[in-house]
Amino acid sequence: MSDDAAHADVRARNASPLVAAPSVAAPLSARLSWALFDWSAQPFYTLINTFLFAPYFANAVIGDPAEGQKLWGYAAATAGVFIAFGSPFLGALADGRGRRKPWIALFAVIFAAAMSCLWFAVPGASSGTVALVLVAFVVAAVAAEYSQVFTNSFLPALVPPDQLGRLSGAGWAAGYFGGLVSLILMVGLIVAVPETGKTLLGFEPLLKLDAGNRQYDRLVGPFAALWFLVFVVPFFLFVPDRPRGVQLGHENTTALSELGDTLRSLPSQPSILLFLVARMLYSDGLSAIFTFGGIYGAYVFGWGPLELGIFGIILTLTGALGALAGGFLDDALGSKTVIIGALLLLMVGAIGILSVDQTHIFYTQVTPEKIAGSRPFSSTGEQVFLAFAILVGSVSAPVQAASRSLLARLAPPDKITQYFGLFAFSGKATAFLAPFVVAALTAYSGSQRIGMAAILAFLITGVLLMLPVKTTGE
Repeated sequence: MSDDAAHADVRARNASPLVAAPSVAAPLSARLSWALFDWSAQPFYTLINTFLFAPYFANAVIGDPAEGQKLWGYAAATAGVFIAFGSPFLGALADGRGRRKPWIALFAVIFAAAMSCLWFAVPGASSGTVALVLVAFVVAAVAAEYSQVFTNSFLPALVPPDQLGRLSGAGWAAGYFGGLVSLILMVGLIVAVPETGKTLLGFEPLLKLDAGNRQYDRLVGPFAALWFLVFVVPFFLFVPDRPRGVQLGHENTTALSELGDTLRSLPSQPSILLFLVARMLYSDGLSAIFTFGGIYGAYVFGWGPLELGIFGIILTLTGALGALAGGFLDDALGSKTVIIGALLLLMVGAIGILSVDQTHIFYTQVTPEKIAGSRPFSSTGEQVFLAFAILVGSVSAPVQAASRSLLARLAPPDKITQYFGLFAFSGKATAFLAPFVVAALTAYSGSQRIGMAAILAFLITGVLLMLPVKTTGE
């Protein structure tokens, strides 16, 4: 089929969401451009929320790491509340008004503007500036997640059901690679280390900025905004939206009433309801693994920035490759099978990580303790820890990608965006729970290992809830 014919087929499918699932894939340009959205948005999560800006904010802007972490955590929690409770309503609103790209464009502008405001995060900033930076972070986080509610809803119209896994996995992989490339560019070519004036790779920075005023660190926000604005363009050019004036059957109802109808109908759709609850729990467990895994490794082996940086790069690469492989397995074996299988492997990985301490592997086998000052990952304990961490990293992306494709298969076509709003809700509504349980058990027992063992309960419960989920066409 020619690209013109394929574009026409996609437009026809979008014009009537009640028709059968597509029989042919959208043009390659549309599918690649859809996956590029994950690539374009990922630097917010990698550069701002994880590796570069968040540590800079806590250590330099606030000057007290504990206080900075507390403020950043409160801001992230605030964003999570807005994401959880706003996403379903926005999805219902979009389904009732046809075109989705205008919504994405609106949140794209807000997203880029908010990230750019992080430039004002000067060291030792005033309380007013700190408030501005935290509000900008919250707005950027909310805009990013709201945008993905809409972009996810394009997925079922771009490929037939037997290709949903591959496309969803490709999107997740693109995000991982986008985060990795942007991180290498920033730390390798742009951001200067204050002590040396050179990048982490030993090069002179490409831009001559004021290192004393930490302009290199502050540039992370505007850089992520520019990256997003450049790479999101193909999405708007090549991914087909519903035509203007399309009738969706919701014109005489409000978005709030539509959402209410959907929520009331969930008990009559037990598979979707069980899946959303299961995802709520296993997503909490997965987030806790990544939140506390590096902390546990740093505690056990005394890892510093170099080891943690290498650790992050390895997990990012394995996650990207896992997302690609998981996409093909998704289409071959089914989304539910991939989710359950990946969760079981996550349990193996988590148990394996917990089996390692300073002098033991597999709980009982004695190994020499890591020698201070030795090469990264040179001890047996580190190598075993890293092997299990790679297992966790390689299956975490397939869990998330297969979850997205499973909802695309299960959700009613005429309410696809609001169901992805509920999908966002399920990923955020109880995001605090697993970290809270881990922290509480750690405090009660005095053992990080016992605290982290609580993660297994979330994964096991997620698997048990997934078992009775009935899927279509799998």
